[in-house]
Amino acid sequence: MKKIFLLFSIALSTLILAQQKPTLFLIGDSTMSNKDNPDKNPEHGWGQVLGQFMTNGIEIQNHAMNGRSSKSFRTEGRWDKVEKQLKKGDFVIIQFGHNDQKLKDSTKFTNPYTQYRANLERYVNETRAKGATPILMTSITRRNFNENGVLIDTHKEYPLVVRMVANDMKVAFVDMQLLTEQMEIAAGPEKSKLLHLHFKAGENPYYTKDKADDTHLSRLGAESVAKLAVKDLKTLKTGLEKYIK
Repeated sequence: MKKIFLLFSIALSTLILAQQKPTLFLIGDSTMSNKDNPDKNPEHGWGQVLGQFMTNGIEIQNHAMNGRSSKSFRTEGRWDKVEKQLKKGDFVIIQFGHNDQKLKDSTKFTNPYTQYRANLERYVNETRAKGATPILMTSITRRNFNENGVLIDTHKEYPLVVRMVANDMKVAFVDMQLLTEQMEIAAGPEKSKLLHLHFKAGENPYYTKDKADDTHLSRLGAESVAKLAVKDLKTLKTGLEKYIK
């Protein structure tokens, strides 16, 4: 009888601990999202590889999705799925901007100083209302070198607005634009191609035609970006740092 009671107590304790385990939710776009066929597909989102840098003391749910902006992520009901699960002690990394720039798509475009800012503030407030911790990130930079080897910014006002919201609302913040700019510049115009998707036709079985994508990441690029993210996350003192290897 004692043995049965002991086994029951252990099982109950395990269940309680599992229920108490915090979750790190990722919301964002294709640069962060999980990709299909990861064993064959050269493209990886940095959120897809984040788990290898974290302990098993935290669960990771990557809700980032290709082509989504701060607007469409909500209107499609994707935020609702995250918000319903949020509990005290959880974390939400918020990284939008790439698709908020799309002037030709009314379902995604947001004016940086009005709609985009309001969307970020709403994500922050709703995360905090659940007792969870929001973490804002600027978009990762695109590999966009000019003929002189100078990396040219393509995100314009959007990263500035993220910085403003983080400052005004006292939100934990990682400047991924700065960190990835430094990474691209250090690699240089040629070697930085390895961080992205540059293949000649037939060079990789996944691509039948030439591929030159300077926005999305190779596995090397995704792992490099994830390393930059966790290095800064470790310094923020949000509580997330204790789950970083």
